[in-house]
Amino acid sequence: MNFKSITFFVVFLSCLLVSKAEKVEVVVEGATSIAQTDEDFICVTLDWWPTNKCDYDQCPWGQAGLFNLDLKNKILEKAVKAFHPLRIRVGGSLQDQVVYNVRNNIENCQPFQKQDKGFLFGFSIGCLDMKRWDELNEFFNQTRAKVTFGLNALIGRKESETEKTLWVGDWYSHNARDLMSYTISKGYTIDSYELGNELCGVGVSARIEAKQYAKDMATLKNLVKEMYPNPKTQPKILGPGGFYDKKWFDTFLDASGHDVIDGVTHHIYNLGPGNNPDVVRRVQDPFFLTQIAQTFKDVSNAIVKFAPWSGAWVSESGGAYNSGGQLVSYTFAFGFWYLDQLGMTSVYNHKVYCRQALTGGNYALLNTTTFVPNPDYYGALLWHRVMGSKVLSVTHKGSPHLRVYSHCAKKEPGVSFVFINLSKNTSFEIDLFHDLNLNGGSPNFEFKGHKKREEYHLTPKDGNILSSIVLLNGTPLELSDSLEIPELKPKLVDGLKPISIAAHSIAFVTIRDFNAPACS
Repeated sequence: MNFKSITFFVVFLSCLLVSKAEKVEVVVEGATSIAQTDEDFICVTLDWWPTNKCDYDQCPWGQAGLFNLDLKNKILEKAVKAFHPLRIRVGGSLQDQVVYNVRNNIENCQPFQKQDKGFLFGFSIGCLDMKRWDELNEFFNQTRAKVTFGLNALIGRKESETEKTLWVGDWYSHNARDLMSYTISKGYTIDSYELGNELCGVGVSARIEAKQYAKDMATLKNLVKEMYPNPKTQPKILGPGGFYDKKWFDTFLDASGHDVIDGVTHHIYNLGPGNNPDVVRRVQDPFFLTQIAQTFKDVSNAIVKFAPWSGAWVSESGGAYNSGGQLVSYTFAFGFWYLDQLGMTSVYNHKVYCRQALTGGNYALLNTTTFVPNPDYYGALLWHRVMGSKVLSVTHKGSPHLRVYSHCAKKEPGVSFVFINLSKNTSFEIDLFHDLNLNGGSPNFEFKGHKKREEYHLTPKDGNILSSIVLLNGTPLELSDSLEIPELKPKLVDGLKPISIAAHSIAFVTIRDFNAPACS
């Protein structure tokens, strides 16, 4: 055997060892949908954190907080506009320390200042003047964003003298009324108001009892009805915006009253602290990723039982708390967790999922300094463009490292899929089966498409999942010379061939001639 032959054999053998292909039969039940999201399911947050918000010897927020954000930046503007529209939730830990200087009666109206004692999260009260509110709304209007604004829920209350972290008393709604009045007078559109941030259950730095919170939600609902009398333009009411606690949530929803809450909001940080070295392993572990499913199911069930007129929202989720996972949250690897979260919450009938954050912290969709998109930005944009609101049941008996989710296509006709391959060494060859049996049983037939499939394969640069550069169908996604968001074009593939999912990759696939009755 000559040298060239030996070299070829060694390379061929190494390829077999690095990535072996596994055939998988994926079954789609297309007769009926199992859940439904909002049309604008994808949502991002903008947070109040100042420059000196620091964790684990780093300060990753820069100028990304709401008081400092450069709203004239062209990349930021184009990144938001690309969604047509993008939901933006304005809020975060410090929102319950924000006062609104509508009447210009607050002396020395200043953003947050670092304080060691006497304030939550180590920062003072922050004052929002109307000049900055005008600037924010100009940005929202220009980018056509759908805005959820998080209101200060602690204003008017005081800390309990007998129970640590418990805040007591009724919510003082006058400052919120002033802000709404000003907002209406300027013609600014608010899609929804959310009351409070992480004050439910045991709280984070403060908490409110469930029945008191329910009473305050009714106050907010009445205020919104008064200020926005036209039901067609009336903002939705959301809450409580914190971590799920069954007893607290059940009491809260039961006491809230009929048609008060439009969206039941909760937060997800299931990967642990941002300095946890295990984050990169967890985002590739299918068993770990699945553990949070019970929370999504429990929230959905609570709504069915106590508030069936409302819907579940994840109004903040950054995966790893304290500004995200260092060296992980802005990389390709984080997409394994993020897109799996989108799929899982959709299955459990969640209407909206808000990623922390658009910019700021390690978990930003856009680089905090340059605003250049990180890999998860493109994952979010593809989901928004490809995945419709109707959710289909999809199963397989292959490796748990292959995660699959299916929806009706965003643009009819057809069905769209997300395939997430958590495995470093195994690729998958997918054969689709269409199950039209309403009463169970074996799938009716193997699906073979006659039209070309639209495929978007996302892979990391150089195969390194800790890269912040993502490739679409083999081509790096980069801004154009004029700073435009790159066009996301699918690869057209023969519909008779199996769907190939490479190791450590994510793929969106739309099949136009997959005729699911649920999607017609």
